Amino acid sequence: MANTGSGGSTRRRGTRAGGAAARARLRPRAAGRTAEPPGPGPDLLPPAAGVPRGTVRGTPAEPFPSGAGPAAAPLGEHARGSLFDVVKVAIAMLDTVGRVVLWSPAAEELLGWPSEVLVGRRIDELVVDRHLAADTREAFATALRTGSWKGLTELHHRDGPKVPVEARISPLVDGDGTPFLLVALAEARTLQAVERDLAVRDALFEQSPLGIAVLDTELRYTAVNQTLADMNGVETQEHVGRTTGETLPDRAADEITVIQRQVLATGEPVIDVTLASPPSARSGYRSISYSRLTDRAGRVLGISGTVMDVTERYRAVAKVEHARRRLALLNEFGSRVGDLLDASRIAQELASAVVPRLADFAAAVLLQAVAHGDDLPRHAHDRRTSLLQLGVAAVQDGDEVETMLRRGARISFAEESCYGRVLRTGVPELLSGAEELEEATYPGDPKVQAALALGTHSMLVVPLRARGIVIGLLVLSRAGRREAFDRDDLAFSVELADRAGSSLDNARLYVRERTAALTLQRTLLPQQVPQPTGVEVAYRYVPGSIGTEVGGDWFDVIPLPGDRTALVVGDVMGHGLRAAATMGRLRTAVRVLAALDLPPGVLLRHVHELADDLAQGPDEALFATCVYAVYDPATARLTMAKAGHIPPVLVHPPTPGPARTGSPLPGGSGRVLELPSGAPLGVGGVPFEAVELDVPEGSVLALCTDGLVESRDKDLDVGLGRLQAVLEKPYLSLQHACEAVLDTLEQGREPDDVALLLARLGRGEEGARAVGWTLPAEPTAVSRARRLVRGALAEWLLEELSDTAELLVSELVTNSVRYASAPIGVRLTLGETLLVEISDPLPDPPRERHAAAADEGGRGLELVRRLALRWGARAEGMGKVVWFEQELPGKEANQE
Repeated sequence: MANTGSGGSTRRRGTRAGGAAARARLRPRAAGRTAEPPGPGPDLLPPAAGVPRGTVRGTPAEPFPSGAGPAAAPLGEHARGSLFDVVKVAIAMLDTVGRVVLWSPAAEELLGWPSEVLVGRRIDELVVDRHLAADTREAFATALRTGSWKGLTELHHRDGPKVPVEARISPLVDGDGTPFLLVALAEARTLQAVERDLAVRDALFEQSPLGIAVLDTELRYTAVNQTLADMNGVETQEHVGRTTGETLPDRAADEITVIQRQVLATGEPVIDVTLASPPSARSGYRSISYSRLTDRAGRVLGISGTVMDVTERYRAVAKVEHARRRLALLNEFGSRVGDLLDASRIAQELASAVVPRLADFAAAVLLQAVAHGDDLPRHAHDRRTSLLQLGVAAVQDGDEVETMLRRGARISFAEESCYGRVLRTGVPELLSGAEELEEATYPGDPKVQAALALGTHSMLVVPLRARGIVIGLLVLSRAGRREAFDRDDLAFSVELADRAGSSLDNARLYVRERTAALTLQRTLLPQQVPQPTGVEVAYRYVPGSIGTEVGGDWFDVIPLPGDRTALVVGDVMGHGLRAAATMGRLRTAVRVLAALDLPPGVLLRHVHELADDLAQGPDEALFATCVYAVYDPATARLTMAKAGHIPPVLVHPPTPGPARTGSPLPGGSGRVLELPSGAPLGVGGVPFEAVELDVPEGSVLALCTDGLVESRDKDLDVGLGRLQAVLEKPYLSLQHACEAVLDTLEQGREPDDVALLLARLGRGEEGARAVGWTLPAEPTAVSRARRLVRGALAEWLLEELSDTAELLVSELVTNSVRYASAPIGVRLTLGETLLVEISDPLPDPPRERHAAAADEGGRGLELVRRLALRWGARAEGMGKVVWFEQELPGKEANQE
């Protein structure tokens, strides 16, 4: 190889010796010998290492990738990116002594030696080592002798480095019988990479636990591994050439075919889609993934897919999801009944929560004591135990369902029945099959027959427990094709029933306490509301809805002297027994102070001063609102004061005039009375101011608590405007107006108590007589007052009362003349009693004192107290009124 000139002469001789003719007439040496296919052979030398790729012309830049090879290109088309671009095969033709006859361009690229340099020279000159050169000559001889040779060697590259190659030597003869040697050379490391990749591909394809499939552009299988064949239950060879639709059942193949077409059309891979296994294969679930196959030139060859058996994973996930749904059901049920304190609603929520997620039919059966708020029984349940079916739910309707599940039905169970055993022992039972269902109760039970007619095949009977006592049953049923209950369903139902039992017991305790508080409150409210002279009264009290404790709302109607009437509505902050008890104390205090005939502002001030004594306890302050109104039918004047309460509403009739009790209301125009607010009782800091109004006859005054007009999302003015609008309409009676006002309560309102008091304000009763005079504050006023009273009583045929009346009037007018400096008023009113009123501008009330035996005065008020039926004093305007009453001598005189 070092002698370049010798190599050149050799090339010329070799060419003239018949190189061209040999190239034209080459054929196999013997018809009976066939060249061995390419494959690994015995190594003459270990492959050379350390030769960097890409640094020598002809060295491959990348190994052959794993996967399917490229399709054959059409004749005449350049196959870009084919296997020949990766594994370049160099061809050389030698004569029998090893001289080069032909040297292909691929050989030039592999070893760097051009053909014009090598043709005619011995090929063993390219071998680096002498021993290898000898082995090369031996290989030529072996090929001529045996017909082929293959192995590994190292050749000398023109630029210096060694090139490990794999060689194939085959003998050829031309037409004249002249022998030649055909040598095929390939870079050894590239071949090893290809073989390694093919081995990896074979291992992955055949030994993979995943099912693998390769499909062409017509979506026909070209290859499947044994794992996929076992999954599909179809032999490997039966897949090839067939589509998925031709291999698997229609229903299973339809979904897969859609995915395959999508991947082939778009090139977007589909990864980890879970489908049910085909009916013909093992039952379970599979995860399928598909991607499009392209060759090195970018041509679409088809798609490849992997199939994984994910049955265990799916079932594990299904179990987790099943547990999650069960937990979600528990949480949902807890949130739905968390704020409920009505046993009937809780039972219905329980039945509705489990249908259809857990059962097809459900019934919640409770002890009557739970529904009514009574004490739980301490004895064992027996056939006399009364139960109510308060919660029912079903996936369908019909007569059978109505027979089996009727809400509100009263139920009793035989002690030996399944239901009786669960009630008695508290141990849940699982029934499966028609036979066990029929044995659950007595023969011919219409409920069982209806259940069987509905296709019921599985039933759970679970106790509802509280405080270790069975308070009811939860009965769940499944029908049709739904799978039967199992032990997991039973355990979950017990957990759900225990939660429901706690809520039901809380509702029972609440009902019991609420009933006690409501009973106390009703006893503290007026038992009989009077109908005073000149006032028609209608009222309503509505306790808070179920779920809210009884509040401290109250009202009162208090007759006052002189046919006047006090109308009161109040609200104590808080709920429950303590609020009801505080309300009772506050109402009593107001009634006691009203009996003293105090003005409204003064009365509220005195009640506020008693706040500490009226509070629920030493550490809890009284906080209450109140409105106090006094109506005098003789003067048609209304005096009101309020302590932090919502304002009253007054409706004037279209035409003022008398109206008898129970007559229709004509309606009219209303307005909200803007009174000085005043601070709530117990707060203080703001004075209580009274307002006086002249009221047309027939007007309607409305007093109420905030539960009637307040709501969370609306202003108080909206509620008061609604109340005013309702009262401005005509009604058949005042009672009908009360009902109409309650009908305006919003359904979504805050569930608070409501107290409503309506009063139609008129004049004194028919037949009542009244007369009055104004006298100067002079000593002559005393005798004149006696004379006027005597004359009025004589006119009314009440001479029997004259002596006492004249004496008492004389004493009171004398006091007024002595201390007052302005006119004195005297008024007589004949009603159920004789009312005598003496008024003067002096605001200080008279004080009774006990006169000694030697005292000349100080006995006037004592005479009034002893001789009058009742007496008292009240503030009026800037002054006061002292009054007394005398009982009429007989019924006949009272009817004059």
